[in-house]
Formats: sequence, C-alpha cells, structure tokens
Amino acid sequence: MTIVPAQPFPNAMDPLATYLYEVRIDGITQAAFTEVTLPALRVETEDVKEGGLNQYVHKLPVRVNAGTLTLKNGIGIGNQLLQWYLQVAEGNFGQVRKAVEIHLYGGVRNRPVLSISLDQAYPIRWTGPSLRAGESAAAIEEIELAHSGISFTQADFSALTS
Repeated sequence: MTIVPAQPFPNAMDPLATYLYEVRIDGITQAAFTEVTLPALRVETEDVKEGGLNQYVHKLPVRVNAGTLTLKNGIGIGNQLLQWYLQVAEGNFGQVRKAVEIHLYGGVRNRPVLSISLDQAYPIRWTGPSLRAGESAAAIEEIELAHSGISFTQADFSALTS
C-alpha cells in the first residue's frame, strides 16, 4: 500500500499565529492587550413549515448577527478603557462610538494578512481585575464592545510570500 502525503491547497499559508496582532481604536494603536476575543458570526434563520411536507422544515436566512468583541489588558493609571465605558454608563452616547481595527500579522515578513474592522463600536460591559493579596499577578481588566457592523480585509497573499 502506497501512502501519498497530503498536498496543501494552492497558495496555502501556514495558520496565523494568535500572538501577532495589533488593536487600534480610532486609529490609535492600543498596546498590551493580553487577549482579544473576536465576535462570533451567526446567520439567524426562520423556520418555515410547508404544508404536506413532513420530512423537514425549511430554514430561511433572516440576518447576520455579529457578536461582541472582548478585549483584556493590564489596568493602569489613567485607564482609558474604563473612562470610555463610564461615558456610556453616564449616557454620553454621542461621543462614544469609535472605529476598532484588529490586524493579524504573518507571512515571511510578518506583514498584515487579515484586518477586522468594527464600525461604531462602544463598550457595553467592563469587568475589573480580581484582587488577591497572596498573588503577584498583573491586574487585568476586560471590556466588551458592541458594534454596528464588521468587515474583513485579506492581504494579497502573493506579496506576503516574497
């Protein structure tokens, strides 16, 4: 028996590393996010039962629901993320919506290969750090962002491999 090794897809790249990313809020690079959880995308459907057809139920697409983005980082003096959340909590909705971009890097030269843009993002939840006297861990805050739309931009992969 001859075993033929699997061939990669044409122009396939290695999976992207999860630690090579950058987060920008209103065009300003935000440093030291320890974790970014991207929104889950889901197509909502509507069940339609057709009379006389009992083998299955039709599932028709209704809308795309893009979930929330979660950012975790070390809390510091002059905490900008908490201040942003407090603007929302105080009802100042006019100034709080911001453009958020996440850029994933990869390829031979670690160039941007995937960019995710969230339109009109604003914080809907802020979680403070767990304080424990017996530990020397960094204080990590978490902020969850809602948005009005999401888009993805992929780089030209041929330029990344040279």
